[in-house]
Amino acid sequence: MSEVLDPKELSYEDGVFLVKLARKAIYEYLAHGKRIKPPENTPKHLMKKGAAFVTLETYLDGRYELRGCIGFIKPVAPLVDTVINSAIAASTEDPRFPPMTLSELSNVTVEVSVLSVPELIKAKGYDIVKEVTIGYHGLIVQLGVFSGILLPVVPVEYCWDVETFLAETCLKAGLSPDCWLSPKVQIFRYYAATFKEVKPEGDVVFRDLTKEYKEKCRWVT
Repeated sequence: MSEVLDPKELSYEDGVFLVKLARKAIYEYLAHGKRIKPPENTPKHLMKKGAAFVTLETYLDGRYELRGCIGFIKPVAPLVDTVINSAIAASTEDPRFPPMTLSELSNVTVEVSVLSVPELIKAKGYDIVKEVTIGYHGLIVQLGVFSGILLPVVPVEYCWDVETFLAETCLKAGLSPDCWLSPKVQIFRYYAATFKEVKPEGDVVFRDLTKEYKEKCRWVT
């Protein structure tokens, strides 16, 4: 099956399946050094190619602290395989953190973001601001060998406005914060479906990031 999955195709049940799959992939890899295969009960549409990121956070007293985040921007493999590989990589290969130990897993929440195919923003200069909606879009900045991506959840968590989001994505790419104003820089937007454990091994929720932004960041104009 070569068709690409759109995040809008995912149901809540799909999100629960993917989050539990990610956790199982991490457990089996840390406990037994085994890279699991997609389960036999995998819904057929989750075998479509898909892009995804897995985010891991240490959970303590209702607070979350990043523990790892890795994924794939392009839909080059079946979504279930992408989630498995992203989960293992987020727990063991994120260069910002040491590899996770099995004992940590019971204190870590798992979040899966399934990405749409990126779309090039054709607007230039300050008109780019009009093409980005906080809570809906994620961003990718590219200039030659430089590239940076930020998920839709990031500006929501920090209550950024669009200009700050653009600047921070430029910085993630290793460029100056105003790089988005350069006509040489390519800026892509995409949307995502995001599902997260409320607490380690707890209930999984769909994150309505647009709603979260409106409620959390009312002071942002």
